[in-house]
Amino acid sequence: MLQSKLQTFIKRYNELTEKLSAPDISSDIKKMTELSKEQSHLLPIVDKANEYSTLLQDIKDNREMVNDPEMAELAKEELRELEPKVSVLEDEIRALLVPQDPNDDRNIYLEIRAGAGGDEAAIFVGNLFAAYTRYAELKGWKIEIMSASEGDAGGHKEIIALVKGEKVYSYLKHESGIHRVQRVPATESQGRVHTSAITVAIMPEVDDVEIDINPSDLKIDVMRSSGCGGQSVNTTDSAVRITHLPTGLVVTNQDQKSQHKNKEKAMKVLKARLYDLEMQEKMEADGAARKEQVGSGDRSGRIRTYNYPQNRISDHRINLTLYRLNEILGAGYMDEIIEPLQAHYQAEKIKDAGL
Repeated sequence: MLQSKLQTFIKRYNELTEKLSAPDISSDIKKMTELSKEQSHLLPIVDKANEYSTLLQDIKDNREMVNDPEMAELAKEELRELEPKVSVLEDEIRALLVPQDPNDDRNIYLEIRAGAGGDEAAIFVGNLFAAYTRYAELKGWKIEIMSASEGDAGGHKEIIALVKGEKVYSYLKHESGIHRVQRVPATESQGRVHTSAITVAIMPEVDDVEIDINPSDLKIDVMRSSGCGGQSVNTTDSAVRITHLPTGLVVTNQDQKSQHKNKEKAMKVLKARLYDLEMQEKMEADGAARKEQVGSGDRSGRIRTYNYPQNRISDHRINLTLYRLNEILGAGYMDEIIEPLQAHYQAEKIKDAGL
């Protein structure tokens, strides 16, 4: 069953090899790039398929040698070593056969907003953004703040950042949703635990050609910047607010002294939000099962609780509880949560694909 499925990939890989070696392909850079990219995605599957075929042949050969008195012991020893490798290799192949999320290789816009809880929610936005920043440093990613609105008592009411690096979306796409924090605020004189909530949105970065915006669909306002931002704040109309009229999406940026740069950043975020909206609508159309499989759809769902008094993080989607909140957030060891989530949704995809 698995071998027959693998033959399809091997056949396609060989077809691509022939096409790429054709004399006329070198003159068509776009086509050559497209075919090379497809072939590079197939290579890991083909390598595993060849390894799997060799393993099954070795097992078959040794089973035949068991009937040879002179070779029986050696064959049995070989089989004891080879046979357990079959299930391991099959699991690896099934994981490779699952269709890749086309956004997995993209950079992302990380958007964190304070929800219920007032000042305490804004403070936690700052705490969680700091944790993601440390995690990005561990991964070798770069973070560029696109816009930020500071909270009255610290932290941020909202912060949007571009995170750039290898496979950023594949790691962070399951972070979208409501994150709840339970702790005693610094302003709480009675020592009571308060519950606050913030929302996280993970949006893939898109190329300009992927989202076509009609200029007539935009309402662009310029205004004086407010809040922290240097000596030029409140002296020029540098802040920009862009409203996308068909959807009602609004993006404001005032972090740069230049109106042009603020507009450019706001447009990038708007395009990411529009692309994200398209993804959400597609998942709605595909139904709840698709949402569950992807694990990055419902922004209205509470996905995680951070309980400071118990030093506990609980992810409610996979019933994961870790009593290492301080270490995970403080040092950015987010893989302790992210990797189990990736494994869970990968297993769901394999089951859904019938592999």
